[in-house]
Amino acid sequence: MPIANPAATAPFATKAEETRGRLFAEPESGTRTAFQRDRDRIIHAGAFRRLKYKTQVFVYHEGDNYRTRLTHSLEVAQIARSVARVLGLDEDLAEALALAHDLGHTPFGHAGETALDTCMADYGGFDHNAQTLRIVTKLERRYPEFDGLNLTWETLEGLVKHNGPVIVPGRSLNDLPRAIVEYAETQDLELETFAGPEAQVAALADDIAYNNHDIDDGLRARLFTIDDLMALPLVGDVFRRVMDRYPGLETTRVIHEAVRELIGEMIGDLLEETRRRLAEAKPASAADIRAMDRPLVGFTDAMNEHNAALKAFLFERMYRHYRVNRSMSKAQRIVRDLFGLLHRSPEQLPPEWQQGCDGPEGFKTARRVCDFIAGMTDKFAIEEHQRLFDLHDPRS
Repeated sequence: MPIANPAATAPFATKAEETRGRLFAEPESGTRTAFQRDRDRIIHAGAFRRLKYKTQVFVYHEGDNYRTRLTHSLEVAQIARSVARVLGLDEDLAEALALAHDLGHTPFGHAGETALDTCMADYGGFDHNAQTLRIVTKLERRYPEFDGLNLTWETLEGLVKHNGPVIVPGRSLNDLPRAIVEYAETQDLELETFAGPEAQVAALADDIAYNNHDIDDGLRARLFTIDDLMALPLVGDVFRRVMDRYPGLETTRVIHEAVRELIGEMIGDLLEETRRRLAEAKPASAADIRAMDRPLVGFTDAMNEHNAALKAFLFERMYRHYRVNRSMSKAQRIVRDLFGLLHRSPEQLPPEWQQGCDGPEGFKTARRVCDFIAGMTDKFAIEEHQRLFDLHDPRS
């Protein structure tokens, strides 16, 4: 019998003792709940360690103070766990989902994903959420009795559906990324429904973390200034309030305090709106939440408008800044070069990655090369490119 989590007090929380279990049966832990065990397996995974050198916005060598996928995931986990605790949800499940949500990202952030998706256009494409599922169900090779991490049904469901149902009107199973289609043949994750409440919390914790921490990183990188933020709703108000309260405060502390207060404002709004939806829907179980026709967890309309304005600002002033564009252009060339060469010449893959290939430019070879590149850190991708394309590099 799985251990219960006494902290999951809400009747609509996902209950660890009621888990639908794992694809491969294992003895239960005597000291940890099923979801605590999932979290620990994620932390010990090789893919999790590699997040340390994977880009959030800035390539790893551009500075030690900028967020990486690892630090971002830890910040998302902190927010998700705090929100889950207040709502009486299972904190461990929310934390596990937050820690794992970026495992499938390529090197070089969204630029790397775009490049790899283009390379894989004739072979099923590339999607980082689907790659996360592939990593935790297939690519991690740690245990003697199964591939992957053998996570619980609830964790796998949350990883695939944290942004909402993936089978919707006009979109069938066969329209989904290949990794999800393949896994659906093995286990039914109920792709046409919403995920449980903990996954919904983790998804919005991700929004809160990256919006606010991109403000911090963008200001540190001098891609924009505090004055540029003043016209934004909420963001400008909070910065103004901090500077009025602490006249003459050094800029770095102004930024930290404003970002801290912005995170608090967004969390408060999320809790207020989610409680309102709870009072309206009155779910008696996590299954009731999955069966709803809209998300349970969400922001108010006003906060959604504030977030949209902030995202538009960051898109224009940060993600499309010429310095970022130059860096990401180089990154995409690295990914395209690596894929093209290794797909044509799979014998240049490390021996363990050559297994499962079906020859130059084959379909299976494309998938092996894709998995190999997607798992690279920024650092390794840059060095591998040098080894393969620099005639003077002695490491080749």
